[in-house]
Formats: sequence, structure tokens, C-alpha cells
Amino acid sequence: MNFKFINLFKIIELRKRLFFTLAFLAIYRSGIFITTPGIDRLIMKDYLNFTQNQGNILNLFNFFSGGALERGSIFALGIMPYITSSIIMSLIIVIVPYFERLQKEGEHGRIKINQYTRYGAILISFIQSIMVAKYFKTQSVNGKSIIQDEWLSFLDGFGFIFITVLTLTAGTAFIIWLGEKITERGIGNGISLIIFSGIVVRLPVTVYSMFVGFKFGTYKTIEIIFLLVFMFLVLAIIVFIEKGQRRIPIQYSKRIIRTGQNLNHRTHLPLKINISGVIPPIFASTLLMLPSTLTSLTELKWIKQIQTMLSPGSWQYYIIFISLIVFFSYFYAALQFNPMDIADNMRKFGGFIPGIRPGKPTSKYINYVISRITFGGSIYLSIVCLIPMIIQKFSSNKIPFVFGGTGLLIVVSVALDTIVQIEGHFITKEYDSFSKNIIRIKARAECETSEIA
Repeated sequence: MNFKFINLFKIIELRKRLFFTLAFLAIYRSGIFITTPGIDRLIMKDYLNFTQNQGNILNLFNFFSGGALERGSIFALGIMPYITSSIIMSLIIVIVPYFERLQKEGEHGRIKINQYTRYGAILISFIQSIMVAKYFKTQSVNGKSIIQDEWLSFLDGFGFIFITVLTLTAGTAFIIWLGEKITERGIGNGISLIIFSGIVVRLPVTVYSMFVGFKFGTYKTIEIIFLLVFMFLVLAIIVFIEKGQRRIPIQYSKRIIRTGQNLNHRTHLPLKINISGVIPPIFASTLLMLPSTLTSLTELKWIKQIQTMLSPGSWQYYIIFISLIVFFSYFYAALQFNPMDIADNMRKFGGFIPGIRPGKPTSKYINYVISRITFGGSIYLSIVCLIPMIIQKFSSNKIPFVFGGTGLLIVVSVALDTIVQIEGHFITKEYDSFSKNIIRIKARAECETSEIA
């Protein structure tokens, strides 16, 4: 791997893609520091620090936007509207026959579905920006409003709402465009890399704050050692599980007409242990944070009781959190794989699983395997996400959220996917070099033959 890293910039195509990706990520990070008109970024940061321990959903948005929300940035909504739209579109494809037909039309259908996903993301960001603008309009810290006085009086507050909705929606649209361009002309999945950059960029600040805390006695030596050991142990587990596969053997039979012989070709259907990725923890955390957010918007007692019951650290919170992760794991796995379609495609091309009859028995077997590995994957996600929470509960000093399970899951998953794409370029380069050598040897052999003749 060291040899490959040294030669990373020697492949022209790979070098261009890397520079393009880094340039667009730099543009995204630069936009984080552009404040939305009318918002006082200092008071906004104080407000998020004040609500940090209340499980407010705004802190989740701030985490996935890479700190954009605490700065009142034009990218405050981050990429979450696009992720939500993608999940909704995946559900619609299963329910609505028109979209199901589009998915089966190949490249043309994929382009249309991506277009509808973008439209949905813009609509969701429009609705969310209205809610965010109205919410900020009523919030204050120590008697100081998040919104500057001149903007509160601008058209009786409607001017602020209009400008904020326009700014945040346009910011989300621009992030989506950046992500798609990175996917098209860069390295890795652009949307995932944007989330990845927002998490990784906060690591130096977190490490520095821990160093300062250790220097002044806030963190003890044993706590720092325990945190490092814990982090590397979780990283090892995540890498091991994310690279793990359950391979279902498949055999294809092909008959040669001239000789009448049957040629058997063996392959396999690779199924990741964690099929659903990081989607279940993200959606579970979002749903559990809704009650605490609603309590700040309403005075209903039953909502406050639910918020108290579902506060982080309670046994109800842990049980519901695990249940939601398991539910969303199975839900997303069902959207990703249709066992009946897989069985039908295998039968069309003459494929079968050894010992399993084609058709419905094959579909049942694949569904059985997916159900088993999805259960294991959901338990793995639950453990990785819950262990940091439990340690935080019984620790005198809280572990930074960057080192939490969800953050590590995202960082490792995106890094592994990007490395796979980079290795693909190396393989392509080696294959091209090998092909050129073969052509050169053949040409030399032909020349020597012609000279002898």
C-alpha cells in the first residue's frame, strides 16, 4: 500500500480526479463560513451549546453539516434533505409501478429517478428552511435574540423568513450539485464525501480541546488511554464487519451447440453483512430527537413527558433506539434487494444455487439469508452506536461526539469505498500496461517471423 501511495499522483486520470475532488470539497468548506443574512453567529453558537445536552434535532443537523448550523451558514441544512429524499424515493419505487418501471429501464430510468430525487430534496429543504426560520425567530440566549433586531423589524419578520428560506434552499441545491459533480468527475461518492469532510474537519479541534483538557487536569491519563484504545478497537470492528460478506454460490450452465457439451461457470452473489450502512442509526437518532424539539415549540404536557422518557441515558431510550435501528435495517435491506427479482434474473441466464431449485425456492432461500445477515448487521450497528453513549453516561467527562459510533461508522465506510475506487484505477492502469506489453510482444514476434521468411 505504501508503494501505491507513492505512485498515487503518477496516474494522470487519477491525479485529475483527486485534485477535482479536493477542490470541490474546499469550495464546500469555504461556504460553511458564509453566514445567512440576519443571523448572529456568536449567539447562534451559544444557543446550540446551550441545547447540546437536550437532544435537540438541531444538534444532529449541525453534526452532519460539519458545524454549518452553529455558524448560521448558508449550508446550514447540509445534505440531510437529499438523504431524506433518497430514502423516500426508494420507498416510492417499491410502491408506485411507474417508478418501478423506470428503475428497470437502465441508464435512462436512473437519470429520471435522480432528477425526481433532486426535486424532492429541494422541496424538503424548502419546508425545513421555513421551519428553521420560524424557530430561530422565537429563540434567544440570555435575553439576546438569535436574529438581529433590524432583520426582526424587516417587514415585521417576514423579510427575514423569506431571505432565510431562499438562502438555505439555494445552499442545499448547491451542495447537491457539488456532490453530483464529485461523483461524476472525482473520486468516491460525492454526497458521502461531503458528510465525511464535515466530520473529519472537526477532528483536529476535538483532539486539541482534549489535549488542553489533559493539560489542565480535566481529562485524566487513564481516560485518554481508555479513549484511544476504545476508538481503535471500534475502528477494527467496523473495518472487519464492513468488509465482511456472505457469498451465496451460483452456478451457470451453458451448452455448446457444436460439441453438445455443458460448460459450468461458478460465481457467487456477494451480500454485505451490513447491507443498510449508516442509514438506520441516522434515522433512529432523528426520530428520537423529535420530541425534544417539539417541546421547544409547544407547551403540551404529554409531549414533555415523552421527551423526559426518551431523554438520552434512560433505559426507554436505549430500547427504542435499538428497536428503530433493527426496523430501519430490515426496511432498507428490503428496499435494496428484491429476492424474487434476483431469482428471476438467475433463471433467465441459466443460473442456479447448488442444492436449491430455481424460481420460488431460490427466492425464499435468498430472503432467508438476507434476513439472517440483516439481523446480525442491525445488532452490530446497535452495539457500535450504544457503547459510546453508555460510556458517556458513566464517565465524568463526555467523549466527543466525533468519536461516537455514528461518526466512526460514516468515516470508515466512506474511506473504505473511496479506497476501493482508487484501487480500481490502479488495477485498470496495470491491466492497460499488461495489454500494451502483450501487443508489443506480438508485434515483435510478427516482425521476427517476417524477417525469417
